[in-house]
Amino acid sequence: MKTIFRCTLLLLSVAFLFSCNHAPESNHSNGEKLSGDLTIFHAGSLSVPMKIIADSFMHTYPDVKVLLEADGSVKCARKIIDLQKPCDIMASSDYSVIDSMLIPDYANWNALFAGNEICLVYTDKSRYANEINRNNWFEILQKKEVSYGRSDPDSDPCGYRSVLTMKLSELFYKQKGLTAKLTHKNKEYIRPKEVDLLSLLESQSVDFIFLYRSVAEQHHLKYLILPDSINLKKQELAGLYKQVSIEIRGDKPGKTKTMKGEPMIYGITILKNAPNKKVAIEFLHYMLSHDKGLKIMKQNGQTIISPAIVKDHDRLPNKLRAITK
Repeated sequence: MKTIFRCTLLLLSVAFLFSCNHAPESNHSNGEKLSGDLTIFHAGSLSVPMKIIADSFMHTYPDVKVLLEADGSVKCARKIIDLQKPCDIMASSDYSVIDSMLIPDYANWNALFAGNEICLVYTDKSRYANEINRNNWFEILQKKEVSYGRSDPDSDPCGYRSVLTMKLSELFYKQKGLTAKLTHKNKEYIRPKEVDLLSLLESQSVDFIFLYRSVAEQHHLKYLILPDSINLKKQELAGLYKQVSIEIRGDKPGKTKTMKGEPMIYGITILKNAPNKKVAIEFLHYMLSHDKGLKIMKQNGQTIISPAIVKDHDRLPNKLRAITK
């Protein structure tokens, strides 16, 4: 009888410990209940990890509903500036979009949290799939029977980064006029954001697309790794990348802005007029924590910056200062 009692007590203890370790966290932050909608505008390339992070956050805080809206990063910023759409958090695939378009009027700071690289994505059914390599890809794209897609430089950083990659390739491979040849080809396959290109590839409307490596890995697609001198990945090659630039549509009608080549860095911020700022701070703390959101980013092909870097660190909400630098 005593043995049965001891076993029962042991099982109850194990069950209690398990429930403590696996129960959702308190639905409170500093004694205040977290609830309501949280609206996040984000780059299309972040769609997969942001969905996982949002679902995990809502499991922890069941009274919060995270509303994700994916688009080209430039277009996300224009929704805030031109359309005055309510938004709590914006995550951009190019930190400079936040710096140049949102700070100081719409945001106070910018947290740099991830990196990426441009690659050429294809399928087994793509023409020349068995022949393409890092030395001949630009020749294959120029073939009449081959088609390729890219995103719009005026609305999506992946779009202008694709063109910057072409310009760097013109220098790297010593192919004068290469950029013009590529940009004048297959214009009908330009799409608003990079993830829109996936359907073109899957339907075999195009053979290749310029895309971020993280997105290719998330969708289990074949991709060609391009030389570091052209893929905009390496911080130490910043001096090389800045030799090229592209003009895109500016913040006002008739105006343009110059985007120089530079290593890919993602940025995220909380808007000054965020409707649910308390929850926004808690979400960003969750997302920028190395063992939570950044871990999910890394698992989904993103190069992470941990801790995230913030230039104007003193402008951050107090809770975010300890997990950033």
